[in-house]
Amino acid sequence: MKPYTIGLYEKAMPSTLTWKEKFEAAKEAGYDYVELSIDETEEKIARINMTKEERLELVECMYEAGLPFRSMCVSALTKYSLGSSNLQYSARGLLIAEKAIELADDLGIRIVMIPGYDVYYETSTAKTQQRYIRNLKKVADIAASYGVIIGLETMENCFMNTVWKAMYYVRQIDSLYLNIYPDVGNMKNAAVADGHSEVQDLLSGKGHIAAVHLKETMPGVFREIPYGEGHVNFREMIEAAWSIGIRKFVTEFWYKGSEHWREDLANANQTMRAILDDVSGAFEYGKGGRTDAGTVKRASI
Repeated sequence: MKPYTIGLYEKAMPSTLTWKEKFEAAKEAGYDYVELSIDETEEKIARINMTKEERLELVECMYEAGLPFRSMCVSALTKYSLGSSNLQYSARGLLIAEKAIELADDLGIRIVMIPGYDVYYETSTAKTQQRYIRNLKKVADIAASYGVIIGLETMENCFMNTVWKAMYYVRQIDSLYLNIYPDVGNMKNAAVADGHSEVQDLLSGKGHIAAVHLKETMPGVFREIPYGEGHVNFREMIEAAWSIGIRKFVTEFWYKGSEHWREDLANANQTMRAILDDVSGAFEYGKGGRTDAGTVKRASI
Protein backbone atom coordinates (compact mmCIF):
# COMPACT_ATOMS: atom_id res chain seq x y z
CA MET A 1 0.00 0.00 0.00
CA LYS A 2 1.25 3.49 -0.85
CA PRO A 3 1.57 5.70 2.24
CA TYR A 4 0.40 8.69 0.16
CA THR A 5 -0.43 9.68 -3.42
CA ILE A 6 0.80 12.71 -5.31
CA GLY A 7 -1.01 14.13 -8.32
CA LEU A 8 -0.11 16.50 -11.14
CA TYR A 9 -2.22 19.54 -12.03
CA GLU A 10 -3.18 19.09 -15.68
CA LYS A 11 -2.21 22.65 -16.63
CA ALA A 12 1.42 21.93 -15.78
CA MET A 13 1.51 20.22 -19.21
CA PRO A 14 1.06 21.69 -22.70
CA SER A 15 -2.61 21.96 -23.65
CA THR A 16 -1.79 20.61 -27.11
CA LEU A 17 -1.12 17.11 -25.77
CA THR A 18 -3.69 14.36 -26.22
CA TRP A 19 -5.14 12.69 -23.12
CA LYS A 20 -2.92 9.69 -23.79
CA GLU A 21 0.17 11.91 -23.98
CA LYS A 22 -0.77 13.72 -20.76
CA PHE A 23 -1.22 10.50 -18.82
CA GLU A 24 2.04 9.11 -20.19
CA ALA A 25 3.95 12.31 -19.35
CA ALA A 26 2.60 12.36 -15.79
CA LYS A 27 3.43 8.69 -15.30
CA GLU A 28 6.92 9.11 -16.72
CA ALA A 29 7.52 11.99 -14.28
CA GLY A 30 6.58 9.72 -11.36
CA TYR A 31 3.06 10.91 -10.49
CA ASP A 32 0.26 8.72 -9.16
CA TYR A 33 -2.62 10.58 -10.85
CA VAL A 34 -3.67 13.70 -12.75
CA GLU A 35 -5.92 16.51 -11.55
CA LEU A 36 -8.41 17.43 -14.29
CA SER A 37 -8.97 21.12 -15.03
CA ILE A 38 -12.36 22.71 -15.67
CA ASP A 39 -11.36 26.37 -15.92
CA GLU A 40 -13.41 29.37 -17.06
CA THR A 41 -12.62 28.99 -20.76
CA GLU A 42 -15.49 27.63 -22.84
CA GLU A 43 -13.16 24.93 -24.16
CA LYS A 44 -12.60 23.52 -20.67
CA ILE A 45 -16.20 24.05 -19.52
CA ALA A 46 -17.35 21.99 -22.51
CA ARG A 47 -15.76 18.96 -20.86
CA ILE A 48 -18.69 18.68 -18.46
CA ASN A 49 -20.86 17.88 -21.48
CA MET A 50 -18.79 14.95 -22.73
CA THR A 51 -20.88 12.24 -24.35
CA LYS A 52 -21.05 8.77 -22.82
CA GLU A 53 -18.79 7.54 -25.60
CA GLU A 54 -16.20 10.25 -24.88
CA ARG A 55 -16.28 9.43 -21.17
CA LEU A 56 -15.79 5.74 -21.85
CA GLU A 57 -12.92 6.52 -24.21
CA LEU A 58 -11.28 8.62 -21.51
CA VAL A 59 -11.67 5.85 -18.90
CA GLU A 60 -10.13 3.37 -21.34
CA CYS A 61 -7.25 5.81 -21.93
CA MET A 62 -6.61 5.95 -18.17
CA TYR A 63 -6.54 2.17 -17.91
CA GLU A 64 -4.22 1.83 -20.90
CA ALA A 65 -1.82 4.41 -19.47
CA GLY A 66 -2.02 2.91 -15.98
CA LEU A 67 -2.66 6.35 -14.46
CA PRO A 68 -6.05 7.79 -13.41
CA PHE A 69 -7.75 11.07 -12.73
CA ARG A 70 -8.45 11.28 -9.00
CA SER A 71 -9.25 14.96 -8.46
CA MET A 72 -10.75 17.83 -10.44
CA CYS A 73 -10.17 21.59 -10.22
CA VAL A 74 -13.33 23.52 -11.17
CA SER A 75 -11.85 27.01 -11.36
CA ALA A 76 -14.67 27.93 -13.77
CA LEU A 77 -16.49 28.97 -10.59
CA THR A 78 -14.13 31.95 -10.37
CA LYS A 79 -15.98 33.64 -13.24
CA TYR A 80 -19.30 31.89 -12.72
CA SER A 81 -19.20 32.32 -8.97
CA LEU A 82 -21.88 30.85 -6.75
CA GLY A 83 -22.53 34.21 -5.07
CA SER A 84 -22.56 36.40 -8.18
CA SER A 85 -25.06 39.27 -8.31
CA ASN A 86 -25.46 38.42 -11.98
CA LEU A 87 -28.05 35.69 -11.46
CA GLN A 88 -27.30 34.17 -14.86
CA TYR A 89 -23.67 33.74 -13.76
CA SER A 90 -24.50 32.22 -10.37
CA ALA A 91 -27.06 29.89 -11.99
CA ARG A 92 -24.51 28.80 -14.56
CA GLY A 93 -21.97 28.27 -11.78
CA LEU A 94 -24.40 25.97 -10.00
CA LEU A 95 -25.03 24.05 -13.22
CA ILE A 96 -21.29 23.75 -13.91
CA ALA A 97 -20.75 22.40 -10.40
CA GLU A 98 -23.56 19.84 -10.80
CA LYS A 99 -22.35 18.59 -14.17
CA ALA A 100 -18.73 18.53 -12.96
CA ILE A 101 -19.80 16.27 -10.10
CA GLU A 102 -21.62 14.00 -12.56
CA LEU A 103 -18.48 13.85 -14.71
CA ALA A 104 -16.36 13.10 -11.67
CA ASP A 105 -18.65 10.21 -10.80
CA ASP A 106 -18.30 8.75 -14.29
CA LEU A 107 -14.50 9.12 -14.37
CA GLY A 108 -13.80 7.79 -10.88
CA ILE A 109 -12.74 11.17 -9.53
CA ARG A 110 -12.99 11.33 -5.73
CA ILE A 111 -12.46 15.03 -5.02
CA VAL A 112 -13.86 18.09 -6.82
CA MET A 113 -12.10 21.30 -5.81
CA ILE A 114 -14.02 24.57 -6.10
CA PRO A 115 -12.53 28.01 -5.40
CA GLY A 116 -13.33 29.72 -2.11
CA TYR A 117 -14.87 32.87 -3.58
CA ASP A 118 -18.36 34.24 -3.14
CA VAL A 119 -17.40 36.51 -6.07
CA TYR A 120 -14.15 37.39 -7.79
CA TYR A 121 -14.80 39.86 -10.62
CA GLU A 122 -17.22 41.98 -8.59
CA THR A 123 -17.51 43.43 -5.08
CA SER A 124 -18.34 41.05 -2.25
CA THR A 125 -21.41 42.11 -0.27
CA ALA A 126 -23.68 40.64 2.37
CA LYS A 127 -26.03 39.54 -0.43
CA THR A 128 -23.30 37.81 -2.48
CA GLN A 129 -22.16 36.00 0.65
CA GLN A 130 -25.70 34.87 1.48
CA ARG A 131 -26.24 33.69 -2.10
CA TYR A 132 -22.92 31.86 -1.97
CA ILE A 133 -23.76 29.83 1.12
CA ARG A 134 -27.22 28.97 -0.25
CA ASN A 135 -25.73 27.69 -3.50
CA LEU A 136 -22.84 25.99 -1.72
CA LYS A 137 -25.40 24.02 0.29
CA LYS A 138 -27.00 22.92 -2.98
CA VAL A 139 -23.60 21.83 -4.33
CA ALA A 140 -22.91 19.85 -1.15
CA ASP A 141 -26.28 18.10 -1.47
CA ILE A 142 -25.58 17.18 -5.10
CA ALA A 143 -22.15 15.86 -4.14
CA ALA A 144 -23.70 13.79 -1.37
CA SER A 145 -26.07 12.13 -3.84
CA TYR A 146 -23.08 10.98 -5.92
CA GLY A 147 -20.72 10.25 -3.03
CA VAL A 148 -18.16 12.77 -4.34
CA ILE A 149 -16.19 15.05 -1.99
CA ILE A 150 -16.23 18.82 -2.57
CA GLY A 151 -13.06 20.61 -1.45
CA LEU A 152 -13.04 24.38 -0.85
CA GLU A 153 -9.73 25.84 -1.95
CA THR A 154 -8.17 28.61 0.11
CA MET A 155 -7.75 31.51 -2.31
CA GLU A 156 -5.87 34.80 -2.55
CA ASN A 157 -8.51 37.30 -1.45
CA CYS A 158 -9.68 37.83 2.11
CA PHE A 159 -13.03 36.03 1.70
CA MET A 160 -11.52 32.54 2.14
CA ASN A 161 -7.73 32.73 2.22
CA THR A 162 -7.36 30.57 5.33
CA VAL A 163 -8.54 27.18 6.55
CA TRP A 164 -10.07 28.95 9.55
CA LYS A 165 -12.37 30.90 7.23
CA ALA A 166 -13.20 27.84 5.15
CA MET A 167 -14.12 25.96 8.31
CA TYR A 168 -16.90 28.48 8.98
CA TYR A 169 -18.70 27.31 5.82
CA VAL A 170 -17.90 23.66 6.47
CA ARG A 171 -19.50 23.94 9.92
CA GLN A 172 -22.48 25.95 8.68
CA ILE A 173 -23.38 23.41 6.00
CA ASP A 174 -22.28 20.41 8.09
CA SER A 175 -22.06 17.85 5.30
CA LEU A 176 -19.72 14.88 5.13
CA TYR A 177 -19.26 15.77 1.45
CA LEU A 178 -18.09 19.37 1.95
CA ASN A 179 -14.48 19.69 3.05
CA ILE A 180 -11.41 21.82 2.41
CA TYR A 181 -8.70 21.59 -0.24
CA PRO A 182 -6.13 24.13 0.96
CA ASP A 183 -3.43 25.75 -1.15
CA VAL A 184 -0.30 26.09 0.99
CA GLY A 185 1.02 28.99 -1.10
CA ASN A 186 -2.12 31.07 -0.64
CA MET A 187 -2.14 30.15 3.06
CA LYS A 188 1.45 31.33 3.44
CA ASN A 189 0.67 34.70 1.87
CA ALA A 190 -2.34 35.14 4.14
CA ALA A 191 -0.24 34.23 7.18
CA VAL A 192 2.44 36.78 6.28
CA ALA A 193 -0.13 39.50 5.58
CA ASP A 194 -2.15 38.90 8.74
CA GLY A 195 0.59 37.83 11.14
CA HIS A 196 -0.64 34.34 12.00
CA SER A 197 0.84 30.83 11.68
CA GLU A 198 0.01 28.92 8.52
CA VAL A 199 0.81 25.68 10.37
CA GLN A 200 -1.80 26.40 13.05
CA ASP A 201 -4.19 27.45 10.29
CA LEU A 202 -3.78 24.08 8.56
CA LEU A 203 -4.16 22.16 11.83
CA SER A 204 -7.47 23.92 12.47
CA GLY A 205 -8.99 21.90 9.63
CA LYS A 206 -8.24 18.51 11.17
CA GLY A 207 -10.76 15.94 10.00
CA HIS A 208 -12.05 18.19 7.20
CA ILE A 209 -9.17 18.39 4.71
CA ALA A 210 -9.47 16.18 1.63
CA ALA A 211 -6.14 16.95 -0.07
CA VAL A 212 -3.52 19.70 -0.30
CA HIS A 213 -2.26 21.81 -3.20
CA LEU A 214 1.51 22.24 -3.02
CA LYS A 215 2.09 25.61 -4.69
CA GLU A 216 4.94 28.09 -4.33
CA THR A 217 4.24 31.81 -3.74
CA MET A 218 5.93 35.05 -2.73
CA PRO A 219 4.40 37.91 -0.70
CA GLY A 220 1.62 39.33 -2.87
CA VAL A 221 2.41 36.97 -5.77
CA PHE A 222 0.19 33.91 -6.02
CA ARG A 223 1.10 32.16 -9.27
CA GLU A 224 3.96 31.01 -11.46
CA ILE A 225 6.71 31.09 -8.82
CA PRO A 226 9.15 28.19 -9.37
CA TYR A 227 9.60 25.80 -6.46
CA GLY A 228 12.41 26.98 -4.21
CA GLU A 229 12.18 30.62 -5.31
CA GLY A 230 9.32 31.57 -2.99
CA HIS A 231 8.72 31.58 0.75
CA VAL A 232 6.64 28.44 1.35
CA ASN A 233 8.15 26.00 3.84
CA PHE A 234 6.92 22.81 2.19
CA ARG A 235 8.48 20.47 4.73
CA GLU A 236 6.79 22.26 7.62
CA MET A 237 3.41 22.24 5.87
CA ILE A 238 3.68 18.60 4.80
CA GLU A 239 4.62 17.62 8.36
CA ALA A 240 1.57 19.46 9.66
CA ALA A 241 -0.65 17.87 7.01
CA TRP A 242 0.70 14.40 7.75
CA SER A 243 0.14 14.82 11.48
CA ILE A 244 -3.61 15.25 10.92
CA GLY A 245 -4.00 12.39 8.48
CA ILE A 246 -3.74 14.05 5.06
CA ARG A 247 -2.37 11.63 2.46
CA LYS A 248 -3.26 13.19 -0.91
CA PHE A 249 -1.17 16.00 -2.41
CA VAL A 250 -1.04 17.76 -5.79
CA THR A 251 1.82 19.82 -7.22
CA GLU A 252 0.21 22.95 -8.63
CA PHE A 253 2.17 24.86 -11.25
CA TRP A 254 1.64 25.94 -14.84
CA TYR A 255 3.20 25.18 -18.20
CA LYS A 256 4.42 28.50 -19.62
CA GLY A 257 6.05 27.40 -22.87
CA SER A 258 9.31 25.94 -21.57
CA GLU A 259 10.90 23.37 -23.85
CA HIS A 260 12.05 21.61 -20.68
CA TRP A 261 8.55 21.04 -19.35
CA ARG A 262 9.07 17.29 -18.94
CA GLU A 263 12.06 17.94 -16.71
CA ASP A 264 9.96 20.47 -14.78
CA LEU A 265 7.35 17.77 -14.09
CA ALA A 266 9.97 15.31 -12.92
CA ASN A 267 11.79 17.85 -10.76
CA ALA A 268 8.58 18.96 -9.03
CA ASN A 269 7.62 15.35 -8.36
CA GLN A 270 11.06 14.42 -7.05
CA THR A 271 11.27 17.50 -4.83
CA MET A 272 7.91 16.94 -3.14
CA ARG A 273 8.18 13.16 -3.06
CA ALA A 274 11.53 13.41 -1.27
CA ILE A 275 9.90 15.50 1.47
CA LEU A 276 6.87 13.23 1.65
CA ASP A 277 9.05 10.11 1.90
CA ASP A 278 11.12 11.67 4.69
CA VAL A 279 8.07 12.86 6.61
CA SER A 280 6.15 9.59 6.25
CA GLY A 281 9.21 7.65 7.37
CA ALA A 282 9.82 9.94 10.34
CA PHE A 283 6.24 9.61 11.56
CA GLU A 284 6.33 5.84 11.09
CA TYR A 285 9.35 5.58 13.34
CA GLY A 286 8.06 8.00 15.96
CA LYS A 287 10.24 10.97 15.08
CA GLY A 288 7.38 13.25 14.09
CA GLY A 289 4.01 14.09 15.55
CA ARG A 290 2.12 16.62 17.58
CA THR A 291 2.87 18.01 21.00
CA ASP A 292 0.26 18.22 23.75
CA ALA A 293 -0.36 21.80 22.73
CA GLY A 294 -1.44 20.62 19.27
CA THR A 295 1.48 22.10 17.36
CA VAL A 296 3.59 20.03 15.03
CA LYS A 297 6.71 18.46 16.50
CA ARG A 298 9.37 18.68 13.81
CA ALA A 299 10.71 15.34 12.65
CA SER A 300 14.37 14.71 13.39
CA ILE A 301 15.46 14.05 9.83
